Amino acid sequence: MNGAALIVPAPSFEPRATLAAVASERCTSLYGVPTMFVAELNHPDRATFDLSSLRTGIMAGSPCPLPVMEAVVKTLGASQITIGYGQTEASPIITMTSVDDPVEVRVGTVGRPIPGLEVRLVDPATRREVDAPGDIGELCVRGHCVMAGYYNNPEATARAIDAEGWLYTGDLARRREDGNYRIVGRSKELIIRGGENIYPPEVEEFLHRHPAVAEVAVVGLPDARYGEVTSAWVVLRPGMLLTAEELREYCRGQIAHYKIPHYVQVVEQLPRTVTGKVRKQVLRELGIGKFGLEASDAIPTA
Repeated sequence: MNGAALIVPAPSFEPRATLAAVASERCTSLYGVPTMFVAELNHPDRATFDLSSLRTGIMAGSPCPLPVMEAVVKTLGASQITIGYGQTEASPIITMTSVDDPVEVRVGTVGRPIPGLEVRLVDPATRREVDAPGDIGELCVRGHCVMAGYYNNPEATARAIDAEGWLYTGDLARRREDGNYRIVGRSKELIIRGGENIYPPEVEEFLHRHPAVAEVAVVGLPDARYGEVTSAWVVLRPGMLLTAEELREYCRGQIAHYKIPHYVQVVEQLPRTVTGKVRKQVLRELGIGKFGLEASDAIPTA
């Protein structure tokens, strides 16, 4: 049912067990969310396993940082790994890269719509279509993968799917000139600092390149002056140390000044859903309490 392939399942994810299964069963393909691949890459026993059988795989489920994809290609040897993008309401895949794509496309975009689906970008406020390549808009999809609706909730269904059958995903994306899409964030997670739009995945991707950073989540926190500022929640690689000022210094001159994290918090792990997605609302609530931002959060906005 899945490419006439032998599937090696597990009751739950454990990085060492996964690496051991690849080595012992000579697996050629490895699937997972970015968190799983990060855990495999950083496992202290990784180098003891023969992973030379790996050829391809799929990374999906949450934004896939470019440095992580590059490390999977170079370190794990999955040179033909691809990215899939989808959501529960449009299961399982909306766009996907191909093993035939150049490596820059496979690791730097979420690819093109799969056969049978239509995709377009719209202004989140007006829902008017965004036509120019490079412009950012909310990704909408129509086709066989779109759900019939939310169970016993016609109001929520009407907000998500219009009369023409377009599902509004809530994900912000840009279409490149070659027709491949790149996800830049969630519309509800967009950070607006003093009128400047900040897309968390772009900042996260840059911070991932710091040699001490294993994982990072960028979240907007309330600010009385700017409305919102960025906060970075960082998981370090084993044995590494990093201060907030060192991380900011790493950013200076490399990314726009307004994108540099105002708050930096090193944590042992990030709060996640059962599917591995970072619970950014939890981080926002933790940040408001930790940095004493209750008064800023209480300021009413239009």
